[in-house]
Amino acid sequence: MGRHQRRISAPISWPIEKKTHAWVVGANAGSHSMQTGIPLLIVVRDMLKLATNSREARKIINEGNILVDGVPRKDYKFMTGLFDIISLPAINQQYCVLLDGKNRFKLNKQEPGVAKICRINDKTIMKKGAVQLNLHDGSNILASNDYKTFDTVLLSLPDRKISKHLPYKVGNLAIVIGGEHSGEMGTIKQIRKVRGSGTNMVVLSNECEFETIESYVYVIGETKPEIKVV
Repeated sequence: MGRHQRRISAPISWPIEKKTHAWVVGANAGSHSMQTGIPLLIVVRDMLKLATNSREARKIINEGNILVDGVPRKDYKFMTGLFDIISLPAINQQYCVLLDGKNRFKLNKQEPGVAKICRINDKTIMKKGAVQLNLHDGSNILASNDYKTFDTVLLSLPDRKISKHLPYKVGNLAIVIGGEHSGEMGTIKQIRKVRGSGTNMVVLSNECEFETIESYVYVIGETKPEIKVV
């Protein structure tokens, strides 16, 4: 990808001013696409507000002061995305990347040592019958065949070991990522499987019931959320 990106054509998920300058930092190819991720420089400068300009933000990042999922990232164009854990060891603060009601990225402050939420988007059978879980952030891990598509696993950081399994089922808590209910959390009341090429739908309930498409739904807890979402 290019070094720069025109602000006016930047994804709507990036929380930046569109008309203050002509250009904004571009992004390197990675596990998150332009639509599902955001460059680390924007996180540091525009979201965390640790810097007032790009030069200051690049210096902070280059010094290894910003950890993504427990790993220091020194590339200011590194793409971070949904449910990634941003850590600032110097001040012992951690944040989770989420989407707000306008489908723009936001950072929610978390307790130290919080696990990362990952949804299982697919499974692959490897050689000798090993099962590989294909996660929403583009990463893969080996596990047993006890996990199903759309289940959630909690990963400890930075070793990325499964610490908890949250099944995709009626009664569990989920958050909606995308659509008109983006950022809303509710209890799964019904999962409607549609035959053929139709889109599966999910009914959730908080103060009222609402419906959204299955691909927007991420299980985040059983009786209470595993991360802070407000």
